[in-house]
Amino acid sequence: MRYLTDYKRAKGHGSAHSGVHHYWNTQVSSAALVILVPLFIFTFGHALGMPYDDALAYYSRPFPVLIAALTMIVGLIHFKNGAQVMFEDYAKAKVRVALILLATAFSYVCIGLTLFALVKLAL
Repeated sequence: MRYLTDYKRAKGHGSAHSGVHHYWNTQVSSAALVILVPLFIFTFGHALGMPYDDALAYYSRPFPVLIAALTMIVGLIHFKNGAQVMFEDYAKAKVRVALILLATAFSYVCIGLTLFALVKLAL
């Protein structure tokens, strides 16, 4: 029989063995959003008052489309991770699983629709 203290058993493992992974994903996506959101506001704000044909030509260039795609992907992944942590903390049993699946599905569907719209707009 092994005698380990609680600290020795828990060291390096969070309660679900993945807490550090979620934390770093959230920190990295937050740092990326600090850079991407102002760029998105700048590029989207520039195209906001344009006529349709001019906006279409503007989003046919790679930089505005790339900034919009990266902002939406990183933002929705950040949303998914934050919602998952919130549901894990505050929801119970089967409701927790359903809400996590719903948030994950919502995020990936929105990412797919965003990429489809941007590809259709750019081409």
